[in-house]
Amino acid sequence: MTELLNTLYVQTQGAALYLEGDSVRIVIPDDARRRTLPLRRLQEIVAFGNIELSTPLLARCATDGRPVTRMTAGGRFLFRVKGPVQGNVLLRHAQHLVYADADHRLRIAQAVIAGKVQNSRQFLLRGARDATDHQGELRAIAERLGQALPSIPAAEDLDQLRGIEGSAGRDYFQAYSLMLRSGLDVGPFTSRTRRPPTDPINALMGFLYGLVRSLVHGANEQVGLDPYVGFLHGLRPGKPALALDLMEELRALLADRLALTLLNRRQLRGEHFDELPGGAVQLTEDGRKIVLTEWQEWKKREWPHRLLGRRVPAALLPSVQSRILARHLRGELPAYMPWAP
Repeated sequence: MTELLNTLYVQTQGAALYLEGDSVRIVIPDDARRRTLPLRRLQEIVAFGNIELSTPLLARCATDGRPVTRMTAGGRFLFRVKGPVQGNVLLRHAQHLVYADADHRLRIAQAVIAGKVQNSRQFLLRGARDATDHQGELRAIAERLGQALPSIPAAEDLDQLRGIEGSAGRDYFQAYSLMLRSGLDVGPFTSRTRRPPTDPINALMGFLYGLVRSLVHGANEQVGLDPYVGFLHGLRPGKPALALDLMEELRALLADRLALTLLNRRQLRGEHFDELPGGAVQLTEDGRKIVLTEWQEWKKREWPHRLLGRRVPAALLPSVQSRILARHLRGELPAYMPWAP
C-alpha cells in the first residue's frame, strides 16, 4: 500500500479496502495493524491484482466523483469506476459526428500518429546524444522516422496509416534495444510483446503504459469527452478507444523514457521481476513499488508545450490534449494539434 500525491496505490495481494465512516480502512493479510486514511485526502484509488474493494466503498467513491481504477498485477488496465457521466452532452455529440465522418476521423488519426512518430524520433535523438555506443545506428533510425513523417498526412485511409505506424514502431523498438546499457540482468529486448509480456523489459513497458492509459482515460472524462469513441482505434465494447488514441503521443517520452532510466540506472534489476507459469513475466511487489514511486515524481516533470507557449507538468498533459481535442471538435480550432515538445 502506497499513498503518493493523493493517489492510493494498493498492490499487496489479498488486501481488502472497506468504507469506515469518512475513511477507507485497509486490511493486509497476516498483519493485524489498523490502517485508515481519510477519504478527503484521496483523489483516486488504484488497485493492482487480487484486491478486494467493498461495495459501500465503491459507492461512496462514485458519489464523491473519486475514480477507482482496477489493473492486473502486471499493470494492464481493466476498468475504471467514476460515478455519473460528466461534461457537456453537445461535446460528446460532436465527437460522435466526427467519428462518423471518415475524412475528419482520418485527419485526427493522422495528427495522433504524427505526434507519436515525432516524439519517438526525439527520444531516439536524445538517446544518441547520451549513448556511448550505437550512436550512428540510433541517428540512422531516427532519420528513418523523420522520413516517415511526410507520408502520414498522405495516407488515404486508416489501414494505410496503421501500416506507416507499424513500420515506424518496428524501427523504434529496434533502436530501443540499442539504448539499453550492457551488463543488465533483465535479459535481452528483441521486440515488443504483450498479453502476456514474456521478458522483464516488456513487462515494465506494459506496466507503465497501463499507468499512462489510466491518466489519459481520466483526463477524457474530466473534459467531458467519451473515452470509448476514438479516431485511430476502432470501436469495441469495453475498449476506451479515445484514451488509446491520445496516449500514443505520450508513450515514448512519458513511459518508455522512464523505463529506460529505471533500467539503465539499475533501480530495477532481475530480482524485481517474476516469471509466471506459462512464460509471462511481471513486476514483483517491490518492483511495482519502485516504479510507482518514480512514476509520481516523473509526473511532476515539466515539458514545453508549443501551443500554450509554456511548460506543463507531465501529469497535466493528458488534460491539456483532451481540451485541445475538445476545442477542435467544437470547431474552435481548425485541426487537432498533438503534443510534441
